[in-house]
Amino acid sequence: MRPRMPAEWAEHELCLMAWPSRESLWGAAFGAARREYAEVARAVSAFEPVLMVAAPGQGARARAQCGPGIEIVELPLDDSWMRDAGPIFAFAEDGRRVGVDFRFNAWGGKRRPWDDDDRLAARLLDRLHIDRVHSEMVLEGGAITVDGEGTLITTEQCLLHPNRNPGMGRVDMEAELGRRLGIDKVIWLPYGGLEDTETDGHVDGVCAFVAPGKVVAFVPDDERHPDHARMRANRAVLAASTDARGRELEIVELPQTAYGTVDGEEVEVGYLNFYLANGGAVVPVGGGDRDEEALAVLAAALPGRQVVGVPAPTLAFGGGGVHCITQQLPGAPRPG
Repeated sequence: MRPRMPAEWAEHELCLMAWPSRESLWGAAFGAARREYAEVARAVSAFEPVLMVAAPGQGARARAQCGPGIEIVELPLDDSWMRDAGPIFAFAEDGRRVGVDFRFNAWGGKRRPWDDDDRLAARLLDRLHIDRVHSEMVLEGGAITVDGEGTLITTEQCLLHPNRNPGMGRVDMEAELGRRLGIDKVIWLPYGGLEDTETDGHVDGVCAFVAPGKVVAFVPDDERHPDHARMRANRAVLAASTDARGRELEIVELPQTAYGTVDGEEVEVGYLNFYLANGGAVVPVGGGDRDEEALAVLAAALPGRQVVGVPAPTLAFGGGGVHCITQQLPGAPRPG
């Protein structure tokens, strides 16, 4: 029986997050990181329940900063990127929810230790009473975007990087994604972000499915941007592709980008790293003059959703955004 991963816009039971625990990652920005995580949790909770995992002994701190309405549970953690270390949920052919537990190696061994994060999916699934499906493939949730109908988009820059699955080729990966997530077709974009050295170019920084046959793609309008030509190469691949059902893709271009400064370092805040909640979209913003333009592009691409911007320069400093720190649990199937 082959599970099928639903699209992010399918109904959610709740959103999973993890409280920042690796102070060495954030340095002087550790407090700001926790404030931004709490703000994202509160923004998401306006649309759906949030379950925040905190390291043992950190639950009270997380509860105090997140405020009422955010459920906190304590489980061993190394870091706080739920999209990448947590389970990826799918529906079995009989309708049951399952959690696919891909291996996690901290983005190719960049952050040590990662043992507890590698075990996080199994521990969460046990707590949620959801059956676990194990895969020996190393895969982070931020490396893929799916339409729920058998199509997956990823980047060659990340998934084919030798620090993930050196013994697997493209055909092997496509077969495993088919077995575990019900993927019938993989669209391989050549590039993630050039400066995304933390994740080696996750797709959630450059492209996202927002509806069947429809994607939002980052296509920077500034010719000085390091990804100006690279993202146009990605767009060309998308324009030449069809999804698993044979449809050409509608491409919405997101040209804006934002920059901020955290602990003396300039960071790029990627608007595309948004989370689709029930009836809403929570979008990282940088606090600059391009935020309004980007939110308008996304609002037009996501009709019927309330688009909310949340300041996220510190998340960018840590290597991610709103999508990176969230993971949706799809709603349980309804009887009959």
